[in-house]
Amino acid sequence: MLSVTAKQDVEIEVNGEQRRVNVRPADTLLYALREHLGLTGAKPGCENGDCGACTVMVEDVPVKSCLMLTAEAVGKQVTTVEGLGNAPIQKAFVDHWAFQCGYCTSGFLMVGHALAAAHPAAADALLVEWLRSNICRCTGYEEIHEAMRATLEGPAGAQE
Repeated sequence: MLSVTAKQDVEIEVNGEQRRVNVRPADTLLYALREHLGLTGAKPGCENGDCGACTVMVEDVPVKSCLMLTAEAVGKQVTTVEGLGNAPIQKAFVDHWAFQCGYCTSGFLMVGHALAAAHPAAADALLVEWLRSNICRCTGYEEIHEAMRATLEGPAGAQE
């Protein structure tokens, strides 16, 4: 019988690299990213899936890493904010002052990047729907909305 506390080695692909981590079956992806791989961009906020500070992309879909077990990421591509490189959403956040304390920023960057990739011509209603997946306690969301809109209107997409 496998113990829930027994650790095992698993390989996950993070930011284009195969990485080996030694985790318990109950360890979340958030825990593995931060504690085993040193990728601290995804933040522990509520740790129950409400705030979105821990958002990463799994197979190009935004996922709250506090709700996903590390074992569920085996065989899938995981992208963290550290793996975005120089994505247009990052420049847009700077240009539009779409952050204050910065704690939630990586989660919003991941959602914005995924939205631009999946729906480059997204209308405002869809943009607002995607924004609802994350919480910011510092801003009024207007700057975040403007940054996401600017990314969608950039070279990769055009407003519907």
